[in-house]
Amino acid sequence: MTNSRPHRRGATDPAAAASRPAAGTPAPAPDPRRWKALGVLAAGLALIVIDGSIVAVSLPTIITDLSLDLTSAQWVTTSYAVVLSALLLISGRLGDRVGRRRLLLVGVTIFLVASVLAALASGAGTLIAARLLQGVGGALILPSTLSSVNATFRGRERAAAFGVWGAVMAGAAALGPLLGGWLTSSFSWPWIFLVNLPVGLAVLVGTVRWVAESREEAGARGVDVLGAVLSALALGSLVVGIVEATTLGWWQEQAPLTLGGAELHGPAGLSLSPFFLLAGVILLGAFVLWERHRASSGRAVLLDLDLFRLPAFAWGNLTAGTVAIGEFGLLFVLPLYLVDVRALGTLEAGLVLAAMAGGAFLSGMLARHLAAAIGAPGTVLVGLGMEILGVGALSVVLRPTTPVLLIVGILVIYGLGLGLASAQLTSTVLAPVPAGQSGQGSATQSTVRQLGTALGTAVAGAMLAVGLTARLDTLSGQATQFGRTLTDSAGSILPQLRAQQAPSGTLDQLSTVFTEGTRIAMAGSAGFLLLGLVGAIVVSRATRVAPAPRSS
Repeated sequence: MTNSRPHRRGATDPAAAASRPAAGTPAPAPDPRRWKALGVLAAGLALIVIDGSIVAVSLPTIITDLSLDLTSAQWVTTSYAVVLSALLLISGRLGDRVGRRRLLLVGVTIFLVASVLAALASGAGTLIAARLLQGVGGALILPSTLSSVNATFRGRERAAAFGVWGAVMAGAAALGPLLGGWLTSSFSWPWIFLVNLPVGLAVLVGTVRWVAESREEAGARGVDVLGAVLSALALGSLVVGIVEATTLGWWQEQAPLTLGGAELHGPAGLSLSPFFLLAGVILLGAFVLWERHRASSGRAVLLDLDLFRLPAFAWGNLTAGTVAIGEFGLLFVLPLYLVDVRALGTLEAGLVLAAMAGGAFLSGMLARHLAAAIGAPGTVLVGLGMEILGVGALSVVLRPTTPVLLIVGILVIYGLGLGLASAQLTSTVLAPVPAGQSGQGSATQSTVRQLGTALGTAVAGAMLAVGLTARLDTLSGQATQFGRTLTDSAGSILPQLRAQQAPSGTLDQLSTVFTEGTRIAMAGSAGFLLLGLVGAIVVSRATRVAPAPRSS
């Protein structure tokens, strides 16, 4: 009898193993449209990955135009990732049942409608609502494209297809700020959303023409609706607690929570933020207990918790989550510094951040060669080491007058590491997963990454606010009257004062304070990347000592 939780030695591709036909069964003929389908699926992936980072460099302009405060600015970027991560698991299951191609078409349609609504937004509420709807569309697109690639390609072709997938994932995230900067400076910020229309329409047409429908045979009975609700509420509570803490206060109440015109206060003068965090932890515990209960009764589960008994998978997901927190924390605060402190235009800021894209594209394409020499886990370690070096250096050298070329050089190093780590992390995490569970393993890792994306923006924004508040007492003279506004406006007060020709002493003080806050947020991002490196070391050791499958 085969052990129910086999471990694998080395970095065997679980997707390739899953594609092997049963003994005596002829392999199905490959789909002649498969490479065109890969192009369409890669475009669909790029659509949602770019949208996760394209807002970064345009955010200072959006803050000014829509009069956003720091909390609203965080929600503009975080809301998309929150919904995306909350719905990934359930949408992946839905695609298995109703068909991935069909779900992809629905997801792209929702995403395009939401993009138009975002472009037409006239205030924080409407823009955040549109971003939430974009997250729904993205949650339907991502697992549909990944599962379609998995169902379309076999053998060595599958390895090549997933190589394209990894390169698009790494490069598109880094390319987003450059595209956002160009569109915002050449046209206006709504075009960062309107640009989705031609790409999305092309994906719809290509999906109809070249992507084959696929679905899985029915497995365990039932649909885990309660599991989906519990996971979404747990994630939402945790992110709300972190994001709103900058406004509500971390412990003592600084301001009430406003919902629909009503003001909600915490008990005994306490902030509501810790209660959101506590509720998130409780809901997360309830989700785990519920998933175990469904699994023990033979019903379908949203998340197979037994996968986390595999050390490489468990630590690999922890690595993916903490790395995403660090990476997207950087993408949130660095554009604010470049535009508000260094007075760069959005296009110029996008060009600076393009250094990451260049490094990520180059190393992402070359990562497989390095992996062939030192293994995928070793490649991840090298990549994360370069990322930590890059972010750590920025947290040390950033000043109001730091040369832009120095920042560009550091970002190239960071981007090279980003490409190496992103391209090989997925295969490293999924290597020990049994072939029959590779689909759920992929969905789990995508969810963890998106959770890290949401928390990255929330944590970086919170650390920026804490850093700014801690430095306000260093202000003197006229600068003191703008101290609180500096925090609330996420730095957008600086370009306004510059346009009003405020005294240089005032601008210098405020710029110094904002830079110090940025450095603190950068140090926090480096800390999460360091935690990811520790997790990657454990993963590397686990893949070396994992026992071969055994019978009982």
